[in-house]
Amino acid sequence: MARFLSLTWQRDNDAVLPLMGTSRTMHDLVRQVDALARSDAATALLIGEPGTGKGRLAQYIHAKSARAARPYVEINCATSDATTLGAELLGNPESPEQNAGLIDVVSGGTVLIEEIADLGPDLQERLLHTLEAGAARADNGEMTTARVIAAASKDLVSEVNAGRFREDLYYRLGVAPVHLPPLRARSRDDLTELITATFVTLSAELADSPRTLDDDVIECLVAYPWPGNIRELRNAIERAIMVARGESVLRRVHLAAELQADQTPGIVHTPRTLMDVERAHIHRTLRAHKLNRTHAARELGISRATLIKKIKEYGLVYRTPGST
Repeated sequence: MARFLSLTWQRDNDAVLPLMGTSRTMHDLVRQVDALARSDAATALLIGEPGTGKGRLAQYIHAKSARAARPYVEINCATSDATTLGAELLGNPESPEQNAGLIDVVSGGTVLIEEIADLGPDLQERLLHTLEAGAARADNGEMTTARVIAAASKDLVSEVNAGRFREDLYYRLGVAPVHLPPLRARSRDDLTELITATFVTLSAELADSPRTLDDDVIECLVAYPWPGNIRELRNAIERAIMVARGESVLRRVHLAAELQADQTPGIVHTPRTLMDVERAHIHRTLRAHKLNRTHAARELGISRATLIKKIKEYGLVYRTPGST
């Protein structure tokens, strides 16, 4: 059983993959993404917070599909005005033969539409009609349009319920959307594996960089909420490696101040939600009591049942025995 997807096909290979981990959650997501890559479905939908790796998974799906030899392009709905976006993605409706959009131009390839929730009502309708027309051609054995992979940072179900996103387009894009969990919702083991692999990958790219990761660094990085997710984690580790060049071990002192805030005397303001603070505090308390839930709950001033509920809510899964 594969523990994580392999992105070694990428030329740069400059980041670790979004679904690294050995938990049941990661295993199920890997199976879902691999199945999607093997299929020739005309559409796919990836949902997750910014920085969770939706772009890399889209590239993976394309590279492992029958369309791998065809072009792969990306377009972002949040960075283009409606007129430009409509022309580039769907073409000129008044003269489609002379000015086709990416979905038709990238024949047989893959188009990633990032931040699909920012697509305006008119373009949503045009996109739906384009996808339906492409599906009809595909049924006739003429795969002339691109596979569309849509990515969203917003909760599209909420957008549909609020009337900002078409329900029929939502279901056309993905019958079974892939939901990428944020780092704060991942188990400690999965997060530790991701941190370690990121460090190994980045340290290997720089001469005179540390080759050993101190356990205290992992504790700091696991406790941090990572609002920017994998992208922020990678940048933080890369910065720490640069600071530590010439030394053999990456230590807590090499991390940015906000990453040391929970272990450093004095007041360091780090913008966090109350949920992020609570998750980090529960994690530290459990570690202080060697994962003994009864003792940790007593210190936290809550019942053991409430603590167990919060452990599940925040995805704090531990391998080490300590469930008393």
